[in-house]
Amino acid sequence: MAKADTKTKIVADGLRYKSKVSGSPFTAATSFGAATMSCFLCGKHRARSQMISKKILGKSQAVCSPSCKALDLALEEANKKPAID
Repeated sequence: MAKADTKTKIVADGLRYKSKVSGSPFTAATSFGAATMSCFLCGKHRARSQMISKKILGKSQAVCSPSCKALDLALEEANKKPAID
């Protein structure tokens, strides 16, 4: 028998779940390069292929490449739809 699908419900105080769907929105894809990581500087989740490793405070951290602002602008340009006349 298959389990019944559970829906996410939050208790009235908003602090706990009564039931929660299992899994993560950031599940790893089949290939290592398609997985996401959060940028150490801006905190946004990006594909590993869009990140580089920089030494920050003595440790290597994953950060957006070439920079957080430049990557945001490049993604905005790529997502713009052409105007329909």
